[in-house]
Amino acid sequence: YLEMRGADSGQLPQLCALPAFWAGLLYDADALAEAGSLVADWSQEERQHLRDSVPRLGLATPFRQGTVGDIARELLRIAGGGLRRRGRKDQDGEDERKYLAPLIEAVEEGQSPAEILLAQYRRDWNGDIDRVLETQAL
Repeated sequence: YLEMRGADSGQLPQLCALPAFWAGLLYDADALAEAGSLVADWSQEERQHLRDSVPRLGLATPFRQGTVGDIARELLRIAGGGLRRRGRKDQDGEDERKYLAPLIEAVEEGQSPAEILLAQYRRDWNGDIDRVLETQAL
């Protein structure tokens, strides 16, 4: 029996994206304040709606005048600003924003990694769940 959490699986670019996203939001005071402002007026009912709907509808989940994809796009913009201000650069002079690329791509395409895996499971893998582990394990 093997368990796999979404945050612990996937290819290296996806694994680097999640901590970069959170570092961009949480390690920069301006980004943290901006993210806090984004969600400050969400009601308990709206948060419950997101908890109930996002697992089924993903980025297409309706929310207020848009979708969860719109919120994700805004949060990625905020996180990118936080990473830019952090100023941590690699040997090539690139900052940590480069790690957000898989998340940006998912939002632009309107499909989360889970939705992509579900499509592969249904279409390409003929319902063989072992293929998820084979393709997502490092």
